[in-house]
Amino acid sequence: MMQGEGTGVIELNDGKVTGGDGGLTYTGSYVVDGDNFTAFIATERHTPGQPSVFGLGIDDVNLTLTGNSTPTTASCTGTAKQAPGLAFEAVLVRMADEPSNSAPQASRR
Repeated sequence: MMQGEGTGVIELNDGKVTGGDGGLTYTGSYVVDGDNFTAFIATERHTPGQPSVFGLGIDDVNLTLTGNSTPTTASCTGTAKQAPGLAFEAVLVRMADEPSNSAPQASRR
């Protein structure tokens, strides 16, 4: 964004978004249609600190994002209701798959 840039971690699971960064939490939902997706994300400040990418004093925002994805990356653009004149862009990079529910088995000798 023209205001700045930032990094965070998100988890996408069964249509729900959760995550955050050093100052904000992210929650919301998403829908997928083939390689395209739409996400609705709300941010909320949890710790005082660096301003959000939307600028000083704009912490709690409602984002609407649209984009496309591959198995390892996704890119999207969108806007925040609280900052309608600013365009938001994000690139998501897959870090890990969902962990397996089965515990590792000990080997016997």
